[in-house]
Amino acid sequence: MVFYRTYRPQKISELDSADLRERLYSIFTKNFDTAHAYLFSGPKGLGKTSAARIVAKVINCEKHEKLKKAKLTEAEIEPDNKCWQCTSITSGTNFDVLEIDGASNRGIDEIRDLKEKINLLPGKAARKVYIIDEVHMLTSEAFNALLKTLEEPPAHAVFILCTTELHKVPQTIVSRCFRVDFKKATDEEIERSLLRIIKGESIKIEKQAISAIAKISDGSFRDAAKILEELSLTSGKKTITQDYVSEKFNTLGIELAIEQFINSLNTKDTKKGFEVVSKLAKQGIDFKFFIENLLEKFHLMLLGKLGVGPTLEDKFEISEIKTILELLAKAHSETKYAVLPQLPLELMIVEWSERAQSLEFRVQNSQGNQVAAGRLPSAGKLDSFYNDFINEVKVHNHLIAGVLRSCEIEQTNGSMQIIAISKFHKEKLEESKTFKILQDVAEALVGKKVKLDIILRPS
Repeated sequence: MVFYRTYRPQKISELDSADLRERLYSIFTKNFDTAHAYLFSGPKGLGKTSAARIVAKVINCEKHEKLKKAKLTEAEIEPDNKCWQCTSITSGTNFDVLEIDGASNRGIDEIRDLKEKINLLPGKAARKVYIIDEVHMLTSEAFNALLKTLEEPPAHAVFILCTTELHKVPQTIVSRCFRVDFKKATDEEIERSLLRIIKGESIKIEKQAISAIAKISDGSFRDAAKILEELSLTSGKKTITQDYVSEKFNTLGIELAIEQFINSLNTKDTKKGFEVVSKLAKQGIDFKFFIENLLEKFHLMLLGKLGVGPTLEDKFEISEIKTILELLAKAHSETKYAVLPQLPLELMIVEWSERAQSLEFRVQNSQGNQVAAGRLPSAGKLDSFYNDFINEVKVHNHLIAGVLRSCEIEQTNGSMQIIAISKFHKEKLEESKTFKILQDVAEALVGKKVKLDIILRPS
């Protein structure tokens, strides 16, 4: 990825994330001699390592020695990128700025070596800077050794820890660092970064094509630069158009495929869902990108249902949208490691179909009878209905089904009442998640909205 390396930001003002620029300016203008340890966290491709090198230059730039100020303006903070400290950090030849790859240096020996040498004064720089990339990959023993160093750091040392998986970093480490969160880039920020490359490389490209690249880069500066580089190489000297971007990255007709896939979920048509996925696989579609578009669609549906966004076509209930979002999120996370890229989405279709059937298809009672759709069961069929009800709840939670077997059911004035034998059982059934399951199952069996009450058996 020549573009991404060549056009790395070299000072704070060149960082494409407005939030990050503001954050770093705020840190260094308030107190130039600040934290001894930073933790940069966020998704891949957002420039955490680039920002760490900029911070190393801000700390060590030779012009700051001449200023002799505790507080500097934003302009004064910027490294000059001309002195030996700045140029050597940029080229990676500065012996006082050390980069450690946590993914490959996971052992205790590497961190012990760091701990032993950290007390050595920097050779030429004002501070020794240790940049540990993918810090979450360190072993627990290595984390323990690093923690001891962070607890009593020498005045001349600064640590910058970078991670894409903050939850894997021990809280004891997190608490000793000044945390800077990197958010996914907006389309506007991606376009800003692309324009810097386009200008530097004199690339001919339509404005709409730049927007298309930003959209498919999933908020990653690195991915956007990689896509632009691929397009510039394959297009030759021709102008890169929006259609060319769509053709190269198989996004043509994706809106139609999304609509067909959503319809297949709505109708529980597993075969149709598999046909859509098969067609996309033959086209070489990026299934991660496709699932992300589906997640966005269903998220908008959910917001519309909750009244915090525009109302979209009413195809799904809130509970269905919630389930689909959970299944799509699972498929998205599994796509990265799937041998067959379409397999996680196919498994999602199967699981959705099975869950939907358990709630919406006809449920046979023990005598082979069925509750008439849209009507509460008659008194004579109440026991068989309750048996079906328990069996359906068991699909979702067998422990709750066990509680229900100790209860009774009654029907009063159009209300369905579950009579608990103890206060403990009543409270258990009234828990929000549990009650939601009971409500959904009852309504699926009856075929309409049901008023459900949990009451305690009179003593």
